[in-house]
Amino acid sequence: MEKILDLITREMEQAFQAAGYDGKYAKVTLSNRPDLCEYQCNGAMAAAKEYHKAPIMIANGVVETLAGSKMLSEVQAVNPGFINLKISAEFLSEYLNEMSADERLGYEKAEKPKTIIIDYGGPNVAKPLHVGHLRSAIIGESVKRIARFAGHQVIGDVHLGDWGLQMGLIILELKERKPDLPYFDADYTGEYPKEAPFTIAELEEIYPTASARSKKDEAYKEAAMQATFELQQGRKGYQALLKHILEVSVSDLKRNYENLKVDFDLWKGESDVQPYIPAMVEEMKEKGYAHMSDGALVVDIKEETDTKEIPPCMLLKSDGASLYTTTDLATIVERMKLYHPDEMVYVVDKRQEMHFIQVFRCARKCGLVEADTGLTFLGFGTMNGKDGKPFKTREGGVMRLEYLLSDINEEMLTKVKNSRPMSEEEACEVAKVVGLSAVKYGDLSNQASKDYIFDVDRFTSSEGNTGPYILYTIVRIKSILKKYEEAGGCAEKALIGACENENEKALMLLLTRFNSVMDIAYEELAPHKVCAYIYEIANAFNKFYHETTILGTEDEERKKSRIRLLMLTQRVLETCIELLGFEAPERM
Repeated sequence: MEKILDLITREMEQAFQAAGYDGKYAKVTLSNRPDLCEYQCNGAMAAAKEYHKAPIMIANGVVETLAGSKMLSEVQAVNPGFINLKISAEFLSEYLNEMSADERLGYEKAEKPKTIIIDYGGPNVAKPLHVGHLRSAIIGESVKRIARFAGHQVIGDVHLGDWGLQMGLIILELKERKPDLPYFDADYTGEYPKEAPFTIAELEEIYPTASARSKKDEAYKEAAMQATFELQQGRKGYQALLKHILEVSVSDLKRNYENLKVDFDLWKGESDVQPYIPAMVEEMKEKGYAHMSDGALVVDIKEETDTKEIPPCMLLKSDGASLYTTTDLATIVERMKLYHPDEMVYVVDKRQEMHFIQVFRCARKCGLVEADTGLTFLGFGTMNGKDGKPFKTREGGVMRLEYLLSDINEEMLTKVKNSRPMSEEEACEVAKVVGLSAVKYGDLSNQASKDYIFDVDRFTSSEGNTGPYILYTIVRIKSILKKYEEAGGCAEKALIGACENENEKALMLLLTRFNSVMDIAYEELAPHKVCAYIYEIANAFNKFYHETTILGTEDEERKKSRIRLLMLTQRVLETCIELLGFEAPERM
């Protein structure tokens, strides 16, 4: 289904041509003066230079050719040469009825679907998720859903941190606590136990204990580094332990991500790509891309156009150990081999931008990707507390994500119970749904690259630009539709009629922008554009609701028309919040 702006622009192109001017000047945009008109065309201003005429003369000529237009109800030339446009109520209702009849609300899938891998989440195994993991999960999940809605094949990869010294620390600490386990016997040849020798709670205590000790005890740290080396060299007992660590951690991570309504297609980690590293490094050396510098193996990636220093991309340290850059490059190799993506999007803290500049440039220079493979860094800002500093617990520590969600749910539960009577079970379920909307909308309504203040009081409010306010609007619509049905009403075969007041028309105009907003949100990887859109719709609907009679309308056809408009509004809002990663309850 064509965008309404494209349809109006085509009408204007014909008008410009009929008046004797090139149709290229006929572009129509949303009005920047909505108090005067709904759309505008400024092409006469540019055409004046080519045709050596006053812009107002050109504009008047174009306006004359639009007399009798079925699409436009008002067309006016305004000095010095603007053309102000208002769409006809009949054409607007026809457009919305076509949109309503389409299961995708008129939004067409991409003609040439891409395969896109979105790298988001990035948790470390053996560690609980904390608030620092929130933005990557929320933004990445929404970007994934938006890209899928646009018609692309999208693969979400959690990209686990499951390699390096942290594994050696866990193995060493476990060895000291339980030295009799068969994993530590180098001569053991039997089957290793199927059950892990630790719980997730024990695992989450083991790592910080070992990490803290390694900072004070040099011998302990060296022993951990040796354990890491032996693990990476393939020691069977340590490999078996790594498998247990992954199973226990991933099971817990999945539970926590499920509470966030975040889902990954791939649960791959750094350990999965280790087999690709030797051949990748060897090829880089053979082709002359990699060379030794101060004992380390590096690839120069500096370009002539650089205005700031771009350090070489280091592949191997002087002791032969790999780094995050090595692992990320090997991950690209694996992805190209297994999935051959058209694009890879990395949803990562913006402070890692230099790292990804190095990785992307190295990947291109060394031919790890094809020339037209997209490599996109979507860097996000910091989630801060009211003091403007990174969000912490009251004690000053990093808050676990499940504790944050629990606190939000408790806050919402109190508000839900105070709003209307319902069972404890229903109140808890509603609080969980609305609480998630508060967290996700509170994050996504901000441009990803910007820092923002995580304000629990504001985010959980049912007023203002918040998730609960959006859900409150949807629930209000559901309530009206339910009352209509309970009274015996049926509007399934009815159509949306011509609007009869400005508030109704304002809502209808906003709904027509759905496919344009979806295009922009996908092209710019910008969930905040969807948030801004539904906030506008919620405001427009609530104004319409307060100033327009709906169920009390005596004209039955008019009542059905407005019920159909509400049904369409609900569909648009619910489609959008689904793309943002949350849902609406039946009542609040």
